[in-house]
Amino acid sequence: MKPVAIFFSLLLASVWSCTSTDDTFDAAGAFESEEVLVSAEAAGRILRFEVREGDTLAANDVVGAIDARNLELQKEQLAASSAALQDRRQEAQPQVDVLEQQMRVQQNQVAALKEQLQILARERTRMEKLVAAEAATPKQLDDLNGQISVQEKHLATAESQVQVLKTQVSSQRELTAIQNRAILSEQSPNDKRISVVDEQIRRAQIVNPVAGTVLLTYAREGEVTSPGKALYKIADLNELSLRAYVTGDQLAQLKLGQETQVFVDKGDGDYRNYTGTLYWISQKAEFTPRTILTKDERANQVYAVKIRVRNDGYLKIGMYGEIKL
Repeated sequence: MKPVAIFFSLLLASVWSCTSTDDTFDAAGAFESEEVLVSAEAAGRILRFEVREGDTLAANDVVGAIDARNLELQKEQLAASSAALQDRRQEAQPQVDVLEQQMRVQQNQVAALKEQLQILARERTRMEKLVAAEAATPKQLDDLNGQISVQEKHLATAESQVQVLKTQVSSQRELTAIQNRAILSEQSPNDKRISVVDEQIRRAQIVNPVAGTVLLTYAREGEVTSPGKALYKIADLNELSLRAYVTGDQLAQLKLGQETQVFVDKGDGDYRNYTGTLYWISQKAEFTPRTILTKDERANQVYAVKIRVRNDGYLKIGMYGEIKL
């Protein structure tokens, strides 16, 4: 066979081989991941930022800190206000002790008056007998009755004073309680303000939200950041999603949870084979994603699907992959 004929034979075999290989796949697409953009939650200078592109981070790792000295000063001020509120509290007991001492004196006086009245009552009974026997004059009996009347008035006054003192003790305790409640009513709002500042201080810590690999960083130590400003991008690369497009005819062959074969070119005409799980099918058709569409191509609509594939380390975001249904 002539050299030219051999060359064309090999070229046709190569073209046929490539064509037959492409025909074995049902759809193709690119790998993507669920990326998380981590942003600052506080404003201030970044004091520490331990994130580098390619780092593998665990969920809830503290990877940096934003200057929160002003917040700490606010917390100290609020704590001092709380301590001052406690110092303003009043104690009713010292004044109550004075009133109770006066009340005991009055109670002793009441007891003494009652005893004197008992003595006078016995004396009046004896005097009445003497007057009846004409051994004493009626004037003596009248004088004794006058003494008893005076003592009874003194007793009533003393008992009334005891009741007044009891009322003053109760009022003093109630008044002190009201004053303390007014003072301590400021404590609850102060505690809430402290809780708010604590939360702001917590947000000054840069906490990694999800486990994954850092894709890009947007900040450095010493820079000034603000709430919502992006710090870095992270994604879990242990599992990637192959976003592919299937035609309406192929859609009837698909269901959620279905296992599919995924192929990735590894060079020299060979492919790495992975088993993937179909977990998402678009609810709407879309035109074939091309820059320029002809009238016939515009009628060719496809459906996007996503297939979850376990990454063995060779799969990369943006890498091209093909599937066999």
